Amino acid sequence: MMDIESRQGSKGDSMAASAAEVSVDWRGRPCDPRKHGGMKAAVFVLGIQAFEMMAIAAVGNNLITYVFGEMHFPLSQSANIVTNFIGTVFLLSLLGGFLSDSYLGSFWTMLIFGFVELSGFILLAVQAHLPQLRPPPCDMMAAGEGCEEAGGVKASIFFVALYLVALGSGCLKPNIIAHGADQFRRGGGGDARRLSSYFNAAYFSFCVGELVALTVLVWVQTRSGMDVGFGVSAAVMAIGLVSLVAGVAFYRNKPPQGSILMPIAKVFVAAVTKRKQVCPSTATVQAIATHEMSVNTNIRRINKFRFLDKACVKAQDGAGGALVGKESPWRLCTPEEVEQVKVLLCVVPIFACTIVFNTILAQLQTFSVQQGSAMDTRLAASFHVPPASLQAIPYLMLVALVPAYEAAFVPAMRRLTGVATGITPLQRIGVGLFAVTFSMVAAALVEARRLSESVEGRILSIFWIAPQFLVFGLSEMFTAVGLIEFFYKQSLAGMQAFLTSMTYCSYSFGFYLSSVLVSLVNMVTRSSASGNGGWLASNHLNNDRLDLFYWLLAALSLLNFFNYLFWARWYSNSVETVQVAGVGGGGGDVQEDEKGTGVLLAANSSMGL
Repeated sequence: MMDIESRQGSKGDSMAASAAEVSVDWRGRPCDPRKHGGMKAAVFVLGIQAFEMMAIAAVGNNLITYVFGEMHFPLSQSANIVTNFIGTVFLLSLLGGFLSDSYLGSFWTMLIFGFVELSGFILLAVQAHLPQLRPPPCDMMAAGEGCEEAGGVKASIFFVALYLVALGSGCLKPNIIAHGADQFRRGGGGDARRLSSYFNAAYFSFCVGELVALTVLVWVQTRSGMDVGFGVSAAVMAIGLVSLVAGVAFYRNKPPQGSILMPIAKVFVAAVTKRKQVCPSTATVQAIATHEMSVNTNIRRINKFRFLDKACVKAQDGAGGALVGKESPWRLCTPEEVEQVKVLLCVVPIFACTIVFNTILAQLQTFSVQQGSAMDTRLAASFHVPPASLQAIPYLMLVALVPAYEAAFVPAMRRLTGVATGITPLQRIGVGLFAVTFSMVAAALVEARRLSESVEGRILSIFWIAPQFLVFGLSEMFTAVGLIEFFYKQSLAGMQAFLTSMTYCSYSFGFYLSSVLVSLVNMVTRSSASGNGGWLASNHLNNDRLDLFYWLLAALSLLNFFNYLFWARWYSNSVETVQVAGVGGGGGDVQEDEKGTGVLLAANSSMGL
């Protein structure tokens, strides 16, 4: 029998529950459930979700047109500038999650970085409006015409403005999701359903924002100029900040817990320090709070990376085997801290499996927009569809499909599976990862058809590329929401925003991988391309082999799906449920596991799961 020491109590049966969860109002006073939290508070967060998405989507989804057509960067470089920008937005979500959980809290992080993002939109609008801050007008598509590429001060202003937007949006995104979800109590039954419904509502808000951006705002950019378009994005962002501030009296706020990196570092240091100590049994490390429990409780814990369990086991005197006295926090950690590190390690493979999914998203925001530009954009005699607005097609479908999913699909699946949310987040992610392969198959087939038609002097209608957007939209409804719900539910108290930011970090790596793939494909195919330097090296898609690039992505996506199946099963097998008897009062209790190993359930201890 080994003694396990920890500092806080734990109640409840959720993987994410923790005794450290405390909510306060904007004045720092304990929340009143009748006045704070719930959907009445979350609706203000959904407001900034929609308006911020309108602002950033209007810029990001049509940015390649501005970079290529007005800043005069080559097409492949323009695609990489866009993917690097979007990748940076999502990578900086880690910074936003860290600052929120450690020092600022979700609300203040959103408010501060919302104004940073707003300043970036304003600077972009100023540059797009003043001709002296841009290269002279030039047609990049005209054969043989050498256009002046933006450089020096012009390029510097552009990139400063762009990355102010990236910094603000990146730090904002994970906190919007986490702060909205914090308005709901986390537990089983009805709480789980309400939280899942919130995630669907957040995705619906996201879809509405994207839809307005890709129709109204992109149309404004195309008809009135990018300067007006960037200015409208700034105005929309300002409205989002007003929505955020308007709900301040209703929010449940999770106070920052101090640096979230220190407890993680302590676990590794303690485990390495005690590396020669015998690894405790599975049952031994099952120490949880029993101080005020009066009923049996089911606790789920991670059974992988068991070498880390040594960090929460008291050292023994080498001579007599007696337990040593009080140990440093760098040598003895709480079971909650150990489990927190295990959760982070276990979700990494799931996170990695979504990177290829977001690489496909990168193509829809770059090459597919240029693909549409090379097609017949006429909807009527006098109206042309902006190519960037094609990305609105899936969101038109999703605005109707997401409520139907919540109202019909979830209850039907709940009756079949017994799962409160219909299907589990891991199952939801898997459905999306499988479906997205067919988006690239459709894209490859249409691009091959477009190339063959162009050889004969015919131009294919732009609506031929609608299927690739529709299939991706359907797959995103499953994968994106499932991933956010999965990460949030695995988070422990004080790490909600940071772990949620891993969802957006997946987007970042996907866009960076897209840039690497474009450069790598050009390098590998340069010798086989007839003077064009590779499949994607030309400024005109008729001279490229975008169809072959799409087939490559389809193959990678299918392989990635089978890889995900392996890691999803691995993760499911890493979580086990252990029954612990409550001992209301503060004493300890000893239970036997299936192997008969005694366990001291120390009062006032916590696994945090």
